[in-house]
Amino acid sequence: MTTHSHTELFTIRDWLRFAVSRFEEAGLFFGHGTQNSFDEAAWLIMAALHLPHDAMETFLDAVITETERKHLLHLIERRVDERIPTAYLVREAWLGEYKFYVDERVIVPRSFIAELLREDLEPWIENPEEIVHVADICTGSGCLAILLAHAFPNADVDAIDISDDALAVARRNITDYGLEDRVHAVKSDMLSALGDKRYDIIISNPPYVNAPSMDALPPEYRREPQLALASGDDGLDHVRDLLEAAPAHLIPGGLLIVEIGHNRDALEAEFPGLPFTWLDVSAGDEFVFMLRREDIVGGI
Repeated sequence: MTTHSHTELFTIRDWLRFAVSRFEEAGLFFGHGTQNSFDEAAWLIMAALHLPHDAMETFLDAVITETERKHLLHLIERRVDERIPTAYLVREAWLGEYKFYVDERVIVPRSFIAELLREDLEPWIENPEEIVHVADICTGSGCLAILLAHAFPNADVDAIDISDDALAVARRNITDYGLEDRVHAVKSDMLSALGDKRYDIIISNPPYVNAPSMDALPPEYRREPQLALASGDDGLDHVRDLLEAAPAHLIPGGLLIVEIGHNRDALEAEFPGLPFTWLDVSAGDEFVFMLRREDIVGGI
């Protein structure tokens, strides 16, 4: 990359064009909040300049300072040369309209469960205000736990993870949203340290990448904590743990909601007695399942 870029590009429009060209030339992999080079470049530039993401048209012809130009060049170089996800470079990630702090201690938030929580999981949950105890297993940055607190206004939420690093990030996000009284970061290997706690709802977006897929991950995904991605040879180790332990921690009629990536066929083949309900999300109906406590007890 030419060292003169920061002296030759002046407006946000200039930098957007330059970044898109560099990202296309480098053949970057997208999937941490964007799906193409234009959206990735727009996100990086607007976040780096502390400008509202939805106001790019307003600022396209704004001239930026030399210090800002040097900063943008540095970030673009790191994105291209080191394959660092933009979320880590600008220390932010989004689920819908909710922004979260992230860094290399956690995976970049991405979950179809977030879509479901915005709809309050109707019709399976008739009154969100009656939900009082919920848990997010493998919480990572705490993003889904925070969305749970917004979806169920009377609920106490346990944000559970085995990683001290992840819990530190989760606590920061919990504090940023002013939810310290309702969302509690808890260290536990899956459900093992929860004692006799019982919940109305347990959700989880656990590690679910199988061994062959781990070997084929693009460089951007290798920047994330592998602890939060890999789940044994077939990608189902963590789901097995959840199915085994969840009934003891759900109230009668309680719900278990789990995201499993592309493992639906393997899961159904291993547990033919479980009446999985596959929930519709933007990508289809094969990525998130729901079971009631009684379904699990009677089906395993």
